[in-house]
Amino acid sequence: MQVKILADSACDLPLSFYTENNVTLIPLKVHILDKEYEDVKTINPKTVYDAIRSGVVPKTSQASPLVFEDVFTTMAENNEDGIYIALSSELSGTYSTAVMILDQVKEKYPNFQLTIVDSKCASLGQGLAVMEATRLAANHVPKEEILKDVIFRCKHMEHLFTVEDLDYLAKGGRVSKASAFLGGLLNIKPVLNVEDGKLVPIEKIRGKKKVLRRLIDIMKERGDNLQEQIIGISHADNEETAIEIKKMLDEEIHPKEVYISTIGSTIGAHTGAGTVSIFFLNQIPE
Repeated sequence: MQVKILADSACDLPLSFYTENNVTLIPLKVHILDKEYEDVKTINPKTVYDAIRSGVVPKTSQASPLVFEDVFTTMAENNEDGIYIALSSELSGTYSTAVMILDQVKEKYPNFQLTIVDSKCASLGQGLAVMEATRLAANHVPKEEILKDVIFRCKHMEHLFTVEDLDYLAKGGRVSKASAFLGGLLNIKPVLNVEDGKLVPIEKIRGKKKVLRRLIDIMKERGDNLQEQIIGISHADNEETAIEIKKMLDEEIHPKEVYISTIGSTIGAHTGAGTVSIFFLNQIPE
């Protein structure tokens, strides 16, 4: 039986990916004013960015325990074996909720085989691991080999990104208010990374052109066999810059493929509009 792949909406893959590849979507929640939405399913990222630009501060919350219970119970009843690649536990309670609900479901279905992976990744860093796991599952690769690949990718996935305004990350408690203040001065653009599942500011650079140049240079320093990789770019309503980065990558690195996606509603509510990110592996298996 083919291994079932599950992913939450924080991996920033489009709805079409889930439907076309039979991947189970676990939506996180987005709150704008007095309305609650299911990420990917009932809200478009543009709605979030338009709200932010109008002065509204969207909120997010973890995936519903009831959704996990319904999905896990159905899988258990159908004797399905699966892998759920979850958003970093350092950024959301979604992973711990999934583990709790799995334990409850296994009390009734002790033979249920589902493995939950704390990706320690977010956005397309998580998404690239999901994409490869889906490809392997479709080719009937054994679960143990898929898990090995997922764990390797998540461990070695680099997340380099820059935001237009650090205030959004500060409001959500993702970076310090001091960092946000400094980032707002004199057109200084922060370069951040995700390390062990947490957001870490690594440099501050003045000007858009210089920060894009630095993103590419850091990528060259940290990446290995980049020309053999599928490199991810995600953007928050900033396709023009994403295409500019892709052009730089194609000219300088010649990667196997460059995959561009929109930063979804959940992640975008914290990064704000204008964010761009690059995702790649810092080590490739032999």
